[in-house]
Amino acid sequence: MPPSLLVLNAGSSSLKFAAYAATGAPALLCAGQVEGLGAAPRFRARGPGGEALVERRWEAGGAPATHEQALATVIAWLPEVLGARPPLAIGHRVVHGGTEFAAPVRLSPAVMERLRALIPLAPLHQPHNLAGIEAAARHFPGVPQIACFDTAFHRTQPEVAERFALPDRFFRQGIRRYGFHGLSYESIAHRLAAEDAALGAARLVVAHLGNGASLCAIAGGRSVATSMGFTALDGVPMGTRCGQLDPGVVLHLLDALGMTTAEVTRLLYHESGLKGLSGISQDVREIEAAGGEAAERALGHFAYRVRREIAALATTMGGLDALVFTAGIGENAPGVRARICEGLGFLGIALDAAANAGNAPEIGAGPVRVLVRPTDEEGMIAAHCLALIDPTPEMLT
Repeated sequence: MPPSLLVLNAGSSSLKFAAYAATGAPALLCAGQVEGLGAAPRFRARGPGGEALVERRWEAGGAPATHEQALATVIAWLPEVLGARPPLAIGHRVVHGGTEFAAPVRLSPAVMERLRALIPLAPLHQPHNLAGIEAAARHFPGVPQIACFDTAFHRTQPEVAERFALPDRFFRQGIRRYGFHGLSYESIAHRLAAEDAALGAARLVVAHLGNGASLCAIAGGRSVATSMGFTALDGVPMGTRCGQLDPGVVLHLLDALGMTTAEVTRLLYHESGLKGLSGISQDVREIEAAGGEAAERALGHFAYRVRREIAALATTMGGLDALVFTAGIGENAPGVRARICEGLGFLGIALDAAANAGNAPEIGAGPVRVLVRPTDEEGMIAAHCLALIDPTPEMLT
């Protein structure tokens, strides 16, 4: 068996993983997840061609219930694919790197302490990311653990894009626009540059549209501006998150309606977005199937906000060469893409209806290219791990 790299992405109730052969360019061996932690857990994995390798379910309340138990489940199965040899390194998606971490970093107790200090900036993500790291360190003592940050790709943005219109002391205290989904955007930028040097140098707006959604202006492979800000609440509406909101609304909820901060947090993170607008679901497929006024309200508002963000981001680059859709909705929802692109003809954006309906890689019919590309955050993490550990030839045999 070749030496391998393991990538972990710990969420609130899931542990996603992927394993790669540690070759010149990491080659996918398997990918999967343990989901439903603490509820009705399900473990599944697929091979590089999408073939099913394992599928297992537990009754409600059954093990695995924690990230530690989920990782133990994955580790017990992995030798079937990787053999008994431990991975050369384990890469982790960490949502927030703050102002300090602008590149992947090898983890140490000191680094972990600095990452824990960022939990208030990403309360729904950071604790689970760190729990996955701690579980992996216990299972694989001595194996390098490497953190790759969703915020790092955006550290190339100019200061004018990072600032809020607050007194300077708050900016110096770290209250600024960080941006998220950076590993996804970096993956898309690398993929397009490998496909076509012109795309690598182009002015792109990439729309990462999934349960979490944001957009990013990328010029010459570098982040110029993004829709998310200080937290992953900002920007366009998402599955259950509100997106951009007048801060006066929050003050009104607290002062006039007497809501607690915990109640407001739950409202904005878990009860808003497509779920709140539709009253049906956070899943676009279920909303489209339901139809009716509520579905139209939700999908129309979502498309309006994304369309508005595309136009705004284009202004930060002085124009637009290509629009790229990625992530669950971006890659698989032609109806939503059509809604978004309607009315963007003034930017040179038009759709080929047949290509869009078939989720083709190129769906544009105007001077600005419109592309659909899969994102590969795990592959990006694996590449960063391999570069950071810089293995010797002996380690690769």
